[in-house]
Amino acid sequence: MIKLKKLHHVAIICSDYEKSKAFYTNVLGFEIKNEVYRQERQSYKLDLSLHGEYLLELFSFPDPPERLTRPEAAGLRHIAFEVENIEQCVQQLQESGISVEPIRIDEFTNKKFTFLPDPDHLPIELYEK
Repeated sequence: MIKLKKLHHVAIICSDYEKSKAFYTNVLGFEIKNEVYRQERQSYKLDLSLHGEYLLELFSFPDPPERLTRPEAAGLRHIAFEVENIEQCVQQLQESGISVEPIRIDEFTNKKFTFLPDPDHLPIELYEK
């Protein structure tokens, strides 16, 4: 068995690079670590970190196909982020015009959580600490 240390990053292909870049940086608070344009692939690659930890890569490609179903399609189901105060986060998101599902309680942990879509409708979970 190999010994994994931690999750290194999650890669996301976005349909509108500038819209997704603004969402992940201006709305969710990720910081740009590195941004390159790869001419041969007609693709941007944006490395994003949160509190100094590299977590996400955003890619743009010409005309990527859409996800067929959600959320139970094969592959990545959602990305989850821990928050201190879920009500405050939901309020800030709604004030920014972002639709957020009602807050629910995890039946096993009794912790509060909710979901919101990114610009490509990928599910993002917020989970209260």
